[in-house]
Amino acid sequence: MIPAQHYDMLRTVSRTFALSIEQLPGSLREAVTVAYLMFRVADCVEDHAGIEPGRKAALLRLWAAALAGREQVGEFLKGIDDLQADGDPEIEVAKSADSVLGGLAALPAPDRDILVRHVGDTSIGMARWQEHGPFVENEEAMDDYMHEVAGRVGYLLTELFALYDARIALRKDALMKLGREFGLALQTVNIIRGMRKDYERGWVFVPRTVYETQGLTRDSLFLPENREPAMRVVARLADKAERHLLCGLAYVSLLPQNRRIRLFCIWPLLFAVRTLALSRNNPDVIASEAKITRQQVSRIVTVSSLIWWSDALLGMYYRKLAKTPSV
Repeated sequence: MIPAQHYDMLRTVSRTFALSIEQLPGSLREAVTVAYLMFRVADCVEDHAGIEPGRKAALLRLWAAALAGREQVGEFLKGIDDLQADGDPEIEVAKSADSVLGGLAALPAPDRDILVRHVGDTSIGMARWQEHGPFVENEEAMDDYMHEVAGRVGYLLTELFALYDARIALRKDALMKLGREFGLALQTVNIIRGMRKDYERGWVFVPRTVYETQGLTRDSLFLPENREPAMRVVARLADKAERHLLCGLAYVSLLPQNRRIRLFCIWPLLFAVRTLALSRNNPDVIASEAKITRQQVSRIVTVSSLIWWSDALLGMYYRKLAKTPSV
């Protein structure tokens, strides 16, 4: 059993994902909680504005080595000793990396192997992208980045689900492919809604080939006078997100009638669908950020908790949420 403080860390760092994870049955919930915290340690390093790229790459590789047992976690903690949490929950999780690995050690060996492999691969992929630099040449490069930070999450979760449900194990090969697409779907929506914040920290995940077709540069993309061509860029990314999201819907539809696992997957899918609908024609994604409200989150949770068992009803609700409101 993992320490109770891990659930406290989970709720502090992400209420939305905590909501989904806490739906899972006991042993699976423990494994996914630890996996999420392990990913957040890597995210903290990748996102921290005060760490230069070369150091980030070294720390991410050190974290991967600590996961695999090739380095002591204390070496990683020494590497981030100068980071000041100041109430930032993600930094607090990173500074609790030894506790997170204590939770990992408490899991069954098959779970540990899955987590170490996929979180380690993600951390190494993040390191490679830090060395690459804060730009994305084309859609292929964008997919490569998203695979490292989100597609591998789809692999990890599908392998865990297959351990805990024999029916999922029978469908594992198809679910693995769709799981990667599901991860890319959520990450594409994150890129759209976080465009401005990423730009302010020096990163533009919008492919150069996409904004240049509108006569824009990575800087002019965010200028108020370029709102119209910038929104055409958003529309193109939204089309891409929709294609990936449909694979997420197919992933859920392929899952057996396991209420807890289905709801775990349904909620982030529908949150992303609605976030995308709110972002598509919304200039706030260029100026700041577009978010769904807590009331909308609550409504999605309530409705989907009633229709989780029906692919037809879920599809209808998906299409309703995907409708773009007038701005």
